[in-house]
Amino acid sequence: MSFLLSSKKKFKITLEVVPPAGYDGKELLDKLTTLTDLSFDGFSVASNPVAKPRMSAMVFSHLLQERTGKPAILHFTVRDHNRLGLAAELWGARALGIDTIIAVTGDPSAQSKKDTTTTVNDLNVFELIQMATDADLCTGAVLDYRPEVDGLENEIRRIERKTSSGAKFIVTQPVYDRETAQKLHDGLNHIKIPVIMGILPLLSHKHASFLHNKVTGIAIPKDLQREMATADNPVAAGIKQSGQMLELAKKMFSGACIMPPFDRFDILPGIL
Repeated sequence: MSFLLSSKKKFKITLEVVPPAGYDGKELLDKLTTLTDLSFDGFSVASNPVAKPRMSAMVFSHLLQERTGKPAILHFTVRDHNRLGLAAELWGARALGIDTIIAVTGDPSAQSKKDTTTTVNDLNVFELIQMATDADLCTGAVLDYRPEVDGLENEIRRIERKTSSGAKFIVTQPVYDRETAQKLHDGLNHIKIPVIMGILPLLSHKHASFLHNKVTGIAIPKDLQREMATADNPVAAGIKQSGQMLELAKKMFSGACIMPPFDRFDILPGIL
């Protein structure tokens, strides 16, 4: 049974990790090994985020589990593999001892004359959830509520379809205020599977502005942007705010996924 579901009453904390660009994962694995004494339950391993090539998320998840002894949740996208390749990868993950995945559509491939990339999309994310469930994997889904266009109602309908397809847990995009957390809590209250709230710590006002203005699905409240702009120590302010979101998640949801930006794992002790 997946560690996320093994004790439904226990609040679960995962740390999101982006595999290295290249074949050598030693430096990143060394950093992550130093975190194992912290109070968290497992890792969540992204697959080619923002459509940039990284080491195979499945390979890195396997290495991470071997090195740290903590379980890894593997992200799968319909963007990068056809139906045949996805079936092979899902079975391969199960054979390597990975029992939990998150099925995602994947960020759109960049259109570049130099590096032309074809988006596959043989099947949609609902079909991937069904395929992964059939492969005996505990399968999660992402809730991207698009706060910039008030898209929560539509996203809840998608979550209902994902649950019907076999999703056993939900991970949200990063949340930065109580009002948004409450909207998610109320909107998902009828869906009886664990909800993991995303927490992406802020490092500076520039970082907050970039996320708010350039990253689809993330909205930073104006008062928090002002706070980051006036803080004497923006990193400390971001750590404090993430700690507050973690306490909020403990009251409203089944878990939290902390997403340290730019491999800033040094901020995790202050949050946890």
